[in-house]
Amino acid sequence: MWSHLKRSLANLTKHSLDQLTTLVKTRLRRLQYRPSFIDGLITKTGLNFRPP
Repeated sequence: MWSHLKRSLANLTKHSLDQLTTLVKTRLRRLQYRPSFIDGLITKTGLNFRPP
């Protein structure tokens, strides 16, 4: 998830730390409401999260 978020922030180095913090929180909140996207990222890792 962090990799995806970093790509969307690549050209924003001119912002202050407060603005960047707000932007990161906003984008993380957006991802929070996209469970299928989060499921896709977890699936792509190939890890099994089910108990044995």
